[in-house]
Amino acid sequence: MSLLRTELAQWRAHPLRELLAGAVATFALIPEVIAFSFVAGVDPQVGLFASFVLSIVIAVFGGRPAMITAAAGSVALVAAPLVSQHGLPYLFAAGLLAGAVQVLFGVLRLGVLMRFVSSSVRTGFVNALAILIFAAQLPHLDNANGATWAMLALGLAVIYGLPRLPLPGVKVIPSPLICIAVLSVLAAVLDLPLKTVADLGQLPGALPQWLGLPQVPWELETLRIIAMPALAIAMVGLLESLMTARVVDELTDTPSPKNRESAGLGLANISASLFGGIAGCGMIGQTVSNVRYGGRGRLSTLFAGVFLLVLMVALKPWVSQVPVVALVAIMVMVSVATFDWRSLRALARHPRLSGVVMLATVAVTLLTHNLAAGVGVGVLLSGVFFALKVARLLQVGHADDADGVRRYRVSGQVFFASADAFIDAFDPRGLPGSTVEITLADARLWDITAVAALDTVVSRFRHHGIRVRVHGMDRHSRSLLRRVRRDADLEDYGLEAG
Repeated sequence: MSLLRTELAQWRAHPLRELLAGAVATFALIPEVIAFSFVAGVDPQVGLFASFVLSIVIAVFGGRPAMITAAAGSVALVAAPLVSQHGLPYLFAAGLLAGAVQVLFGVLRLGVLMRFVSSSVRTGFVNALAILIFAAQLPHLDNANGATWAMLALGLAVIYGLPRLPLPGVKVIPSPLICIAVLSVLAAVLDLPLKTVADLGQLPGALPQWLGLPQVPWELETLRIIAMPALAIAMVGLLESLMTARVVDELTDTPSPKNRESAGLGLANISASLFGGIAGCGMIGQTVSNVRYGGRGRLSTLFAGVFLLVLMVALKPWVSQVPVVALVAIMVMVSVATFDWRSLRALARHPRLSGVVMLATVAVTLLTHNLAAGVGVGVLLSGVFFALKVARLLQVGHADDADGVRRYRVSGQVFFASADAFIDAFDPRGLPGSTVEITLADARLWDITAVAALDTVVSRFRHHGIRVRVHGMDRHSRSLLRRVRRDADLEDYGLEAG
């Protein structure tokens, strides 16, 4: 019952605020979805229909309330080669398979893997996306006339200045919506030479229709064609959605079930493919815009999709005349709000390696225009730097007894990154006697490289005629040693029984 009450609360709370926030997110979606459709090589209505279906399904089945999910640029980049080589039906088939993979990801509860994405990587992800959002607006301003620049300045003034005015009710309607209204009216009254939404591409003129299974040969050759693109779409979509969900978690100080978000995204992509839409994922810029203007529940997500379809179909003649520069002003605001400006000051205070991870994530993302590649490099660097830090904690000390036995005591973790240091700490030359004891009570062997390192140390001493006794090994290390050295008796190491 408590779960049901929580679910209902996510739909009922502050409906007017949720609807207005969803409307802002909708206007932020329009230019991005159309632009990403061109990137993928599909008609704009394919992206717009997908965004409508994705919003409806994710609002019901997603795990993170207030998430905006639509046709996204990273997915479009992955889908473009498939569309150009094999055609649109294969894209829909790949979307179905990608959705199935994402559902499986959620069912198997693999959302826990997000724990391996460090804070530095998340910050780099957010900053890179903010830069990409801003850069995506620059083509709209290429060779722009004076009217365009003047309207952009006016739009930003309305967005940032209006909420600061001491007027009653000024914060009820989000300033981006007022910006669109003001700029649209001025452009029409003054007959300004501005590019409009209609110039971005053909808008849909009807509701999306159920297409059913894609019209492709259902055979192994088809699976071979779509397998890798589908896997790429699935992984990129999961990565961006779960990263966006984590950002919203931090913005709203509320948790969300990542496994449910994964499965919900899969169901949404399956549904979008069946309605003739491209697969999508969470869109952090639009999601931040939604949250910034009060979106906290599922109603804002639902309305973003519904309002998008209403605008594109029922109000198509009016929406077509909205100046693109008004949408550019909104996206500039979104990019500024998305960028973590505190991270620039933190570079001087935080550990140097954390800064390197953040900057590398940003750099790779900007160079490849692929958020998944940037995050992948960031996670890899985080893992390497962490391994190096742990490797430095390994310590090997020794002392000589009166009876001529040199006793080594190892503390720390022995694994692939510290194995060489472990080996170098043992020198068979100049020993006071013919016996060596190695105590591993404060150490642990983690992998086969650690076992190989212990082999090397024992063999080196024996080569010099020195007897070795190893003791204090914990249960995990003993178990690993038994699995790796099945052909050897533990007594070969002088190990104590037990």
